[in-house]
Amino acid sequence: MIYSTATVRVNPAGETPLTRCQAWAGLVLKARDARQFLPPGLCTRCDVVYDGADHIVREATIGGAELREVIAFEPGHKVSFFQATGPREGVIVNQLFEDESGALQLRFYCYTGLRGKQPGGPEEQAEQAWMDSDKGYKTALLSTLKRTRELVAQGLL
Repeated sequence: MIYSTATVRVNPAGETPLTRCQAWAGLVLKARDARQFLPPGLCTRCDVVYDGADHIVREATIGGAELREVIAFEPGHKVSFFQATGPREGVIVNQLFEDESGALQLRFYCYTGLRGKQPGGPEEQAEQAWMDSDKGYKTALLSTLKRTRELVAQGLL
């Protein structure tokens, strides 16, 4: 199994500040259409196929992999991406929280495995190393906040 986590400040020095409400709105939009929030070219298709009161189901092509995710919302707090189909199984979470100093943070964490691969085997070890690297999910957090700031600046959030 793979466990990975990364946390970034929502409002680092030098960036236009986002409110919790704006950051949350960005996470919801990302869940609905990841194409504009992930690094360029990473997500090439993203369609909501079910829209419920507290969750959606989306089908997407991310990193060249076809997947289906059930995405649950805990308003203002957490978005959980349950991997129904695709190369991974498990859950990926984006969570907003305040640290001990009151600064707003965005955390990614996941507990996943690779379908059809040996648990703890070389493929999972490579996936773990990628997720924990600066090119892993931390880049998705940063690109999500960047796109959210752009939408706020354009008056769309």
